Amino acid sequence: MSHHFRLVISCPDKKGIVAAVSGFINTLGGSIIEANQFNDPQNDYFFMRYVIDATSMGLTADEFRRVFEPVAQDYAMEWRVTDTAELPRVLLMVSKLDHTLKELLYRWKSGDMQYIIPCVISNHDDLREYVEWHGIEYYHVPVPKDDEGKAEAFAKTAEIIDKHQPDTIVLARYMQILPPWMCERYKHQVINIHHSFLPSFMGAKPYHQAAVRGVKLTGATCHYVTEELDAGPIIEQDVIRISHHDTVEEMVRRGKYVENEVLATGLRYHLEDRVLVHGNKTIVFN
Repeated sequence: MSHHFRLVISCPDKKGIVAAVSGFINTLGGSIIEANQFNDPQNDYFFMRYVIDATSMGLTADEFRRVFEPVAQDYAMEWRVTDTAELPRVLLMVSKLDHTLKELLYRWKSGDMQYIIPCVISNHDDLREYVEWHGIEYYHVPVPKDDEGKAEAFAKTAEIIDKHQPDTIVLARYMQILPPWMCERYKHQVINIHHSFLPSFMGAKPYHQAAVRGVKLTGATCHYVTEELDAGPIIEQDVIRISHHDTVEEMVRRGKYVENEVLATGLRYHLEDRVLVHGNKTIVFN
């Protein structure tokens, strides 16, 4: 595999940002192999994603971060550097439905997407055998309905998460609402798949809501989890066309395919540092 650094930047817009960053990389002998930029005129904000040939500079990622810091300070940048030699750790959380879990495990096992799965956490024990067949550790953490029981369950879940130190947490149809403190602790690390074209039909049973409303399009949304239910920054969406002939069961069946693709695509964009969050919006360099 090629060895790259990904440099992602967001900052107030001003003249000279591209020249400063590109010139700095040039002084290091670096070769830029992919470049994306976007200026948001409404907020006067600038966004950038560079992919750099790591072998062209002779620096480690930490060394690059250290020498780039003065440039970042000059332009008040929020920035990060990712080293593609270090595979991201993706922790999966599920309930009973298995289609999005199977999609992500297939893409992991086939090498279609490069990441490490340290474990799977579920509030049910139904998928243990399937997950452990893949050689992945499985944690069953039941979530009771009462407030005290829920609090204990999510405290235990957070202990497991912190033990395994994931870079990203994916709610692959994990049918529980994370408490606000977890949303804040893992801000912009938790990705959810919601089975509707948000902001339409938030909350429970969106296919049923869509059937009652008689819409002609429904779909799926991959988004970051925030304290506000199904309202976090959107990463990826897609739709399917439906009609009055379609029962709820048929909508659910057809919807699984779009859920799988939207979640996998959204996760890929996130892991490849193509998603920059600004407020409650995203810039996606796809």
